[in-house]
Formats: sequence, structure tokens, C-alpha cells
Amino acid sequence: MTVFDKYKKEEGGEMTEERPADVPDEAQAQQSGASSGIGIGELMGKRAKLEEAIDFVGLMIKNLKDKRTGLEKEIEDESVDIKNLKEKLQKISEYIDEENRGIKDLTEKRQQVESEADEVGTMISSLRDRLSGIDRIVEEEGGRVKRIKESREPLES
Repeated sequence: MTVFDKYKKEEGGEMTEERPADVPDEAQAQQSGASSGIGIGELMGKRAKLEEAIDFVGLMIKNLKDKRTGLEKEIEDESVDIKNLKEKLQKISEYIDEENRGIKDLTEKRQQVESEADEVGTMISSLRDRLSGIDRIVEEEGGRVKRIKESREPLES
């Protein structure tokens, strides 16, 4: 049994001294001695009580240190968790920035494709107009050739 073993925590968290029922109080045993006439027994009893109080205070200090150590560990754990969360949020922010750049690039590419499609549409319209013009010329020439042929046929007969 150590000095601190005689103190135990009760359910409410308060430290109390545990005393065996069959062991007489040390102060009472010493007081019954021969030196009780001059008060030394009383003084020794007070000293014993003071030692017990000091032991109790020492135990309280130890418990407080243990609690503080536990709190320090919990705070450190929380700090690590928060740093991990911060890193994750930074990665998410970087991902969002990258996606925004990607969307901007896609928008620019789409605009280029639309511009090229407009150019192709304009070229098709122009070529259609040119083909229509050629078709008219071919029809006109075909009509002339037909008229020439028609004008020659009666002579040959």
C-alpha cells in the first residue's frame, strides 16, 4: 500500500481517505503514551494529520496533472484533426479552381467551334449561291444549244 492508495475517488469525484475499520488511529495510539502529559502526543497527532493532508494534496496534484495531460492529448488530437480537415478543404479548393479553369477552356473551345460552324454555314451558303449561278448558266447554255439544234433541224430535212 503506497501513500496515495489510502485515498480513493467516490462516485461524485471527491477524494476521500479510506481507513480500515480494525486499525486504531495512529494519533490515538501515540497520545496514550507516557509523553501525553506535556502535549507531545497531541503534537505528534497533529503532525500525522498534517502528513495525511499533505499526502492528500499530493494525490490531488497528481490527479490534476493526469487530467491536464489528458486534456493536452485531447487538444493535440483535435489540432491534428483540424489540420487534416484544413488540408482536405485546401485540396477541395484547388479542385474547384482546376474545374473552373477546365470550364473556361471548354467555353473557349465551344466558342471556337461555333465560330467555325458559322464560317462553314457561310461557305455553304456562298457555294450554294455559286452553284445556283452555274446551274443558271448551264440551263441558259443548254437552252441556246437546244435552240441552235432546233434552228438547224429544218434545214437538214
